Amino acid sequence: MRALIALAALCAAGTAHAAPATEWRARADGLLADAVAVPSVDGKTGARPVAERLAREFLAAGFPAADVRVLPYKQTAVLMVRLKAAKPKRGAVLLLGHMDVVDARPEDWSRDPFKLIAEGGYYYGRGTSDMKGGFIAQAIALLRLKAEGLTLDRDVILFATGDEESEGEGAAKIVGEWRPLHNAVIALNADGGGGSIDRAGRPLGFRLQTSEKTYASFTFTARNRGGHSSRPRADNAIYALAGALERLSAYRFAPMLNETVKAYLENSAPLRQPELAAAMRAFARDPNNIAAADRIDADDGEIGMIRTTCVATLLSGGHAENALPQTATATVNCRIFPGVSADRVQAELQAVAGKDVEVTRLNAFGDGTQPSPLTDEIVGAYTEAVRARHPGVAIIPEMTPGATDGGRLRANGIPTYGVDGLWRVDPDDMRAHGKDERILIEAFHADLDHWYDLIRNMSGAPRR
Repeated sequence: MRALIALAALCAAGTAHAAPATEWRARADGLLADAVAVPSVDGKTGARPVAERLAREFLAAGFPAADVRVLPYKQTAVLMVRLKAAKPKRGAVLLLGHMDVVDARPEDWSRDPFKLIAEGGYYYGRGTSDMKGGFIAQAIALLRLKAEGLTLDRDVILFATGDEESEGEGAAKIVGEWRPLHNAVIALNADGGGGSIDRAGRPLGFRLQTSEKTYASFTFTARNRGGHSSRPRADNAIYALAGALERLSAYRFAPMLNETVKAYLENSAPLRQPELAAAMRAFARDPNNIAAADRIDADDGEIGMIRTTCVATLLSGGHAENALPQTATATVNCRIFPGVSADRVQAELQAVAGKDVEVTRLNAFGDGTQPSPLTDEIVGAYTEAVRARHPGVAIIPEMTPGATDGGRLRANGIPTYGVDGLWRVDPDDMRAHGKDERILIEAFHADLDHWYDLIRNMSGAPRR
């Protein structure tokens, strides 16, 4: 908590940093264009072409071949690059990112999704925000540090996976069979963090992600002996499933609070409208205040921050239009609050579904991982890097409702933090996974400097 108190008091002006050198910007733009041009969807093209393109860049920059690895798995690959410290005094820091993207259909976009297009101050293209922009910023930072020959007190290792958007097997290998390749003691994730500015130009803070919800899906299945549709009965599989889903739609899991969420509420309240701000402060003081919790959940921007959520996402049932259904099934996707097990959620869902509907678990990536601690080291390093470009801006610890590869690392003993420096002008302009995904060109170029500064702060390099 000492780090959080320091955050509230820290309002010092940041040091004005020069923009990245023109050549580094141009190099980053070229790499981003090459990465976006690859439809690196897991199960299709995969991320290996992206990994091989970046590997060539690192080798050309003088990184030893033994320190640049493309590690294939399934139909994709991981890229691993090590920047060695001459005399390491601490365990390695791992830079985490991913090269794969969610698929995009050209007919759904107003531009070619797999071509980097500059327009109106933005770069458009699939993966620009999620998250080839962040991955390229990490890569450029390593290339700059290598070129400048700075003295580091620990190794810095880039690990970019190829299936974060699907199975997450690459992250599982990072903490499994590939762990001896890095033995990192902390991870900095480009798939989290960042900031936003509202439409009036007011900064809404930068987020420091310390935890994320567990991703898990379940099936609700109702079964019946069926029969002829001309003789309908009250016991109908579709009706039984519909009743269970109606109960689910009205169900609310108990609100919860941990160190990160408490800090998020306290630091976000001053940036919210009065009614929502009052509810955030009230729940931070008393996690049993259900009225305050419900008011927070009623806000579209805060849904999922204080409790487990489960929602029906897929539906199927019956086998013929003139037959009573024998089976009806729904897929229910859950985002589980840190520290809560998937088994516990399944038991709760079964109670909601009732005796006529069976609840089974499809998957769960991780299982109730606790937040990474808010240490002085990570809070100080991130705060300094952010405020170098945004003096005095609020730094807000965050738990994200979505899932990243960081959850796998956190669950296996590697403290992991989402610490990207990208920002959006409009906090509602969330286009990741959607149509016309984009990032501000200015923000992308600033992110190059952000990662350079952050890695220096975390690896003992002399301050500029």
